[in-house]
Amino acid sequence: MPLPIVNNIFQDANALSALWPGIFQFQYDNNTVYRNWCNALSVNAKTVADIIALPFLPIGFFKTHKVVCNDFLPEMIFESSGTTGTLNSRHFIKETAVYIKSFEKCFDLFYGNIEEYCVIGLLPSYLERQNSSLVLMVDELMKKSVHPKSGFYLYNFAALKDTITQLEAAHQKTILIGVTYALLDFAEQYPLNLGHTIVMETGGMKGRKKELTKNEMHAALKTNLGLKNVHSEYGMTELLSQAYSAGNGRFYCPPWMKVLVRNEQDPMQVSEKGKGILNIIDLANIYSCSFIATDDIGEVFEDGSFEVWGRIDNSDIRGCSLMVI
Repeated sequence: MPLPIVNNIFQDANALSALWPGIFQFQYDNNTVYRNWCNALSVNAKTVADIIALPFLPIGFFKTHKVVCNDFLPEMIFESSGTTGTLNSRHFIKETAVYIKSFEKCFDLFYGNIEEYCVIGLLPSYLERQNSSLVLMVDELMKKSVHPKSGFYLYNFAALKDTITQLEAAHQKTILIGVTYALLDFAEQYPLNLGHTIVMETGGMKGRKKELTKNEMHAALKTNLGLKNVHSEYGMTELLSQAYSAGNGRFYCPPWMKVLVRNEQDPMQVSEKGKGILNIIDLANIYSCSFIATDDIGEVFEDGSFEVWGRIDNSDIRGCSLMVI
């Protein structure tokens, strides 16, 4: 892929509308898995003139195939956590710098200068395995924050409580990003009244606690931690970009990412708004596939924001899953 196009993905406010045709053609020409999928759908790459006519690759292909443009020696391989007895998704990363640039730019768009924050990660299940894209993201944000108290915590909730109490007393802007079950455990054991800390859940109960709806989970965190809102991150192994919710249940994408909706009965019927199963365009997936048909059910709104309600039947539970509302 020509370097100027890679750079423009994160610099151009109109990146998606301007660049998707070229990226689609590049991936059709160079990604054997994606090209075969397009051909199986009898889609002529030369005649796709609108994003709703794009072929979206089922996300399950990341479990069974090497989804790459040309062959390359990956700098990293991101792997989903999955559950015992399931196949994990694998995302082969040609240039880790593209992923880093994506989440750094995205964080800046939604939350401002990372150097103003202390970043704390409560991601025990992710830290206990290798090849987590989420851990890499949070670790890099910690480094960029340069705050001396930025860091990861496993199960030492008492130490975490002491750190957050000190940061609150100093009126330090803090972001606590955590897997759902760990945040719930911490909030239950060490109630706080937070005024300077953003709490962001990444989803995932991992079978460790009774499943709660998203509203129930947010209500528990707000009550125990004295919060007005709980933020959420929507990301997955197969994507190199994230969407964020500031607590109203709606996720918003950066300019190089877009969510559409497909009809459950007719997957080729795709719309830019409405209810159904979510399709995602992520231009940061330059060297894999930027056009992904997920297994998530939700609604896309007029302004491009979206909600996630759950997952279609027979879809594997995923590490970063959001719970049904």
